[in-house]
Amino acid sequence: MQRGDLRAQLLRRKPVAALMEDAGPHRGGLRRALGALDLTALGIGAIIGAGIFVMTGVGAREAGPGLIVSFVMAGVACTMAALCYAEFAAMIPVAGSAYSYSYATMGELVGWIIGWDLVLEYAVASGAVAVGWSGYFRVILQGVGIHLPAAISYAPGTEPGAIVNLPAALIVLLISVVLYVGIRESARLNSLIVGIKLCAVATVILVGMFFVRPQNWSPFAPFGWSGISKGAAYIFFAYIGFDAVSTAAEEAVDPGRDLPRGILWSLFVCTALYIAVSAVLTGMVPFAEIDRNAPLASAFVTRGLNFVGGVVSMGAVMGLTSVLLVLLLGQSRIFFAISRDGLLPRAFSRVHPRFLTPYIPTVITGLAVGATAALLPIREIAELTNIGTLFAFVLVCLGVWILRYIDPDQRRPFRTPLVPLVPIAGALSCLYLMASLPLVTWIRFFVWMGIGFAIYFSYGRYHSHVADAAATNAAAD
Repeated sequence: MQRGDLRAQLLRRKPVAALMEDAGPHRGGLRRALGALDLTALGIGAIIGAGIFVMTGVGAREAGPGLIVSFVMAGVACTMAALCYAEFAAMIPVAGSAYSYSYATMGELVGWIIGWDLVLEYAVASGAVAVGWSGYFRVILQGVGIHLPAAISYAPGTEPGAIVNLPAALIVLLISVVLYVGIRESARLNSLIVGIKLCAVATVILVGMFFVRPQNWSPFAPFGWSGISKGAAYIFFAYIGFDAVSTAAEEAVDPGRDLPRGILWSLFVCTALYIAVSAVLTGMVPFAEIDRNAPLASAFVTRGLNFVGGVVSMGAVMGLTSVLLVLLLGQSRIFFAISRDGLLPRAFSRVHPRFLTPYIPTVITGLAVGATAALLPIREIAELTNIGTLFAFVLVCLGVWILRYIDPDQRRPFRTPLVPLVPIAGALSCLYLMASLPLVTWIRFFVWMGIGFAIYFSYGRYHSHVADAAATNAAAD
């Protein structure tokens, strides 16, 4: 079948109407079962996790007490990106998130690039969360006198004798089973866990504030503005999750109303909590002594509050479980959306006849993420996740601006304010944080994208449904 020249195909956009048509129930779409509170809980479930319970330790070592400003910086960048996500999610409520939005605004090649980038974001972030879960799980077991051998509880090269992080791999597989069964059951489990971990975060703030020593906040920025910027680039991981709400768009009952609420409510709640937690943490413990692996629990243990440390560890384990659930859900939906457009094999978009879930990508994702969590350390995983997420945010921000010009009459249940100011500021903020990441992270990112280009040019562009439809129409004419 003739498809026209390569340049025309790479720039060919998938119309919004076609995206909505694919998501219709007559096309074997997913079950719509989520309301505004479910979506907000999904967002909180994804946001409050490894970032606050683990990465605060890494960020504090870079920014000192200035970590408070780092959280504000990252929060501002995310707020602008979230406003853009909210417009897209309400306007194009389909599985695929930024992949679908980019396909509709900037063409097939950019759509593929961002889709492949989202695979990196969700898969690698899930691995990092699973490693963080394993660390807090070990703390709980040690509290009751159980000590797992290093050979089965750490990634190779992180501890003497370490071979595999078995707890991290097992929790990934367990969550994958829950997602296989169905979205309604997954949302119920997530809402329960979110309540528990919000109690743990509240405990950190309410109890910890009585043990703050103001002298620990001086000097406030020991490494200057560069340290605060670097801290923001690291703890940006703490904000990953609000965008995962948009991946569940095709399972929302009233997406035009509830998706913007879920995205923005979850982000605002978590930003306020993060600022409070970072102030308490850096006030309780000198920044140079903050534990990198379990910073919040360790802060209470060093002050003799072992029971509170145990409560925080339990909340962290529960919290990281819900993060893992939402991230794995998002990953499988990205595969589902890309496959439905023909850019990946058809098996990735098959829906289970009973559970109405994309079961094949759920299984594949679980196995791949489980292997990543079992074999890699958390810091390297988190850095790679951050650059992938920031890149996705840049394209979403620019996409809102572009679509306002090329399709101004499209129905928009939610409109990003102050366009183009907000999209431009959001894109620039994310690019600034990307520039603060290490060179080796950029190299790994380009290697990953190179693999993506190879897949697209060897398979995707030859099986694109949009290209097929265009070629059919041209032949008919």
